[in-house]
Amino acid sequence: MDSEGARTRILDAAEDLFYGRGIQTVGMDAVRSASGVTLRRLYQLFPSKGDLVEAYLLRRDARWRAGLATYVDATGAAPRERVLAVFDWLRGWFEEPGFRGCAFINGFGELGATSPEVAAAARRHKEEFFRYVTGLATAAGAPVATGRQVALLAEGAITTAALTGSSAPAGEARAAAALLLDAVTARR
Repeated sequence: MDSEGARTRILDAAEDLFYGRGIQTVGMDAVRSASGVTLRRLYQLFPSKGDLVEAYLLRRDARWRAGLATYVDATGAAPRERVLAVFDWLRGWFEEPGFRGCAFINGFGELGATSPEVAAAARRHKEEFFRYVTGLATAAGAPVATGRQVALLAEGAITTAALTGSSAPAGEARAAAALLLDAVTARR
């Protein structure tokens, strides 16, 4: 198996295990077993668990944000509806089997105080998400502050969905975002 294939298998296994069980509870041997690569190969590609965790979070960030943007772009909707499409995408994510909330908040909760890399990855993910949602909101005629408020509604929906096991928070946050957008754009 070439390096890229082994790397992909390791990251796939790490993502399933870290997201499903938590980062601290999963050892490198479990990742090795799940990926089917040798422990030697695992450590050649990821010299430490910290390196593997950072790679997992970076890849998850890229995939998550790309999935969201692809969904929103595919709606072909007007700017206001593009903002609200974020919540439709979240609802679908909340309904996926094995949904455990935000991998970045989970990782930060586990390791943020002791791993600057995990803390930085979580912050970058949230900054990029806020930037994206704010861009959608300003394109819909809302001020930057409203875009950040809409992003906070999405963050609250993610956390609430993880805690309750329900996708309903996506719809509730969507309704609140619609009210907020309508209120601020009506005044402009």
